[in-house]
Amino acid sequence: MIPEELKNQIEKEAVKYPEKRGALLPALHMIHEKFGWLSPEIMEEVADIFSINPIEVLETVSFYDMFNLKPVGKHHLRVCTNISCSLLNSRHIVRYLEEKLNIKIGETQKNRKFSLAAVECLGYCGEAPVMMVNNELFENLTEEKIDQLINKLD
Repeated sequence: MIPEELKNQIEKEAVKYPEKRGALLPALHMIHEKFGWLSPEIMEEVADIFSINPIEVLETVSFYDMFNLKPVGKHHLRVCTNISCSLLNSRHIVRYLEEKLNIKIGETQKNRKFSLAAVECLGYCGEAPVMMVNNELFENLTEEKIDQLINKLD
């Protein structure tokens, strides 16, 4: 499933590390970028590339919020719900997005345009509440800012 060209990129990355396994995280990012999520079959293939057990790949992938273990929408909205964001209304932001997009946390719209997730921390506590749309961060969220953002996304 992983194209040969991508496997070659992973091999080129791996030589930068004292041990090949050091390139696991960069490899997972490359593969995630290509497919948008990491299926069990892909993770098994990654394990073969790195000569490790598939559970070791899953342990790595499940530790990070940025890896999807199932297909997501074109626009993946991840709202921080950690303490700083919660104190500044991220729970309200989540409810507002659920109503606006007609999906709950962990769901994807039927047309696959939007997915919604709650994440533990995005590391921007001083700009709370925050949300990432795919890999772009949006800070100091309000209903108005969300409306503007959603309207801009195709």
